[in-house]
Amino acid sequence: MKTKAAVLLEPGKPFELMELDLDAPGVGEVLIKYTAAGLCHSDLHLTDGDLPPRYPIVGGHEGSGIIQEVGPGVGKVKPGDHVVCSFIPNCGTCRYCSTGRQNLCDMGATILEGSMPDGSFRFHGNGQDFGAMCMLGTFSEYATISQHSVVKVDDWLPLETAVLVGCGVPSGWGTATTAGNLRAGDTAVIYGIGGLGINAVQGAVASGCKYVVVVDPVEMKRDQALKFGATHAFATAEEAQTKVTELTWGQGADAALILVGTVDEAVVSAATAVIGKGGRVVITGLADPTKLTVHVSGCDLTLNQKTIMGTLFGSMNPQYDIVRLLRLYDAGQLKLDELITTKYSLEQVNEGYEDLRAGKNIRGVIVHAD
Repeated sequence: MKTKAAVLLEPGKPFELMELDLDAPGVGEVLIKYTAAGLCHSDLHLTDGDLPPRYPIVGGHEGSGIIQEVGPGVGKVKPGDHVVCSFIPNCGTCRYCSTGRQNLCDMGATILEGSMPDGSFRFHGNGQDFGAMCMLGTFSEYATISQHSVVKVDDWLPLETAVLVGCGVPSGWGTATTAGNLRAGDTAVIYGIGGLGINAVQGAVASGCKYVVVVDPVEMKRDQALKFGATHAFATAEEAQTKVTELTWGQGADAALILVGTVDEAVVSAATAVIGKGGRVVITGLADPTKLTVHVSGCDLTLNQKTIMGTLFGSMNPQYDIVRLLRLYDAGQLKLDELITTKYSLEQVNEGYEDLRAGKNIRGVIVHAD
């Protein structure tokens, strides 16, 4: 079948709309009609070339939609089911899935290549195979994807909102609650209030933190963080450091969470300095994998027993936590509608990313045509 998609042909260029050929679902695969796609900063790493995939590739790794057709051997979903896609596929049986770490599933090894786990592709055009970002390619009207990339959700939930729980919401929420292990009475400092950082704020508030201090140069984002429960908001790390020292009587924060769009040495150093003895730095943001971005004093880590760790998907488990978060939303205990600043058509994908770069959006969402 044919599908319209926004693709990247090479780094440094905007998305281009193309009509591609799409294979029917094979064994263990499903055909999905996407309802919505989130505009996440991670796709900008592909555009900018600092996290290079295999080009050409269909963009988009946050998606929600309705299953149209299933291939042989698919048992977890059927046509008509409403699903949210997990940007990390989870097989359920590998070493990591079977020990409760679905976010580290071995199937995720090819997500930047854009191929299925066996190295094959489902999008084709002009005599070429097109990859799919995170095996999903949600900037397409339709896609053929693995059944291990979908999570069935309650069909009364709005898919245009539920789409956010495929990446940004759990990655941010889990950075605070799971990887960050925040507890009642803690002080947390959050660097970067975009699509992930704003949900780290929600997670820190839900964990019962006494102080939730955020750092972001964009005033609109600082204002939004305060509306979502942050207690203090600053434009610079230096201002935050001074206030945290005051609030904690010199003890330092319990955790510093790094969710900026591109991680660099400066933010890692600031985060390590703001935490106190036994504190944790959790890095969720991405950066060019060829650059070394963690340069801190080993003596500081040892004598003050500090920890620096990375987390993927907030160290949460997609099959369980996507449903759990959506039911928190359904119960009025998680803000999702308020996250969406602007909705776009597929044709406006580049405009959406221009707005993201300009700091105009907390979250932008592409709504696919019916």
